[in-house]
Formats: sequence, structure tokens, C-alpha cells
Amino acid sequence: MLVNQILSMKASGEIFSIAPDASVADAARLLSDKRIGAVVVSENGRIPLGILSERDIVRELGKRGASVLDQPISELMTRKLMTCGTGEDALAILDRMTQGRFRHMPVVNEQGEMVGLISIGDTVSARLKELAAEKEALTGMIMGN
Repeated sequence: MLVNQILSMKASGEIFSIAPDASVADAARLLSDKRIGAVVVSENGRIPLGILSERDIVRELGKRGASVLDQPISELMTRKLMTCGTGEDALAILDRMTQGRFRHMPVVNEQGEMVGLISIGDTVSARLKELAAEKEALTGMIMGN
């Protein structure tokens, strides 16, 4: 299965982004309001500069306390952003996410512009659907259907 197939299976293709100079409190509000686990940091909503997750916020809250909520996102965001293309293999992406210990990956086109965002949950779900289809096909072959 390819990344573009995962994107087509998602209920919402909306990509949420936030400016790097917005506050961590603004990001936390967006994550809560949209019920998402991470937000892409971007000046224009198209070119990803970084990513900020719930985990990033909680980790810094634990270290620095509530004052971190007033800091700009640029101080907390992950700058070394891993991205993928629409034609990449979902199993390879799942491996990259697992090895890198991150759960969200922006999908970019050849110009580096975001066309979607996939989570490890999206990728696992797609893999399970793929395995179920393979099982059904093999069962059909064995049963002579």
C-alpha cells in the first residue's frame, strides 16, 4: 500500500498548521479543539518548518512548568522533520516512524509542499486492512472461490 492510498482512506484530509511565532498555549488549544495529536509548524500552511506534538508540550511542562505556555512554538517544535512522498510504501513509512519513535509525518509533493499528514495509527490501520484483504484472497483460493 502506498502513502497516497492511506491519505485517500482518511476521513478528513485537512492539514492543521500553526505559525512558529504562535504561543505554545495557542498550539495546545488547537490540538484540543481539533482533537489531534500534532500540528505542523508552517509560516504559510504549505511548507513545513517543524512539528509540535502533545508529547512535546507535556514534556516541557514537566521540565519548566506552566511558563512554557507563553513561549513561541519555535522554541519547542521538532525542527528535524521527517517527511514522505505520496508514492512511498506504507510499510517502509511505518518502519521509519517506529525506528524514529515519532507518530506523525507530513506528506509532501515534489516542491516540498504539504499534501497531507499521516499518523502511525493511519499507517497501522491501512496495513491491517491490507492483511485482511490478503487473508480473504488466500481463503478464497483455498476454498476454490
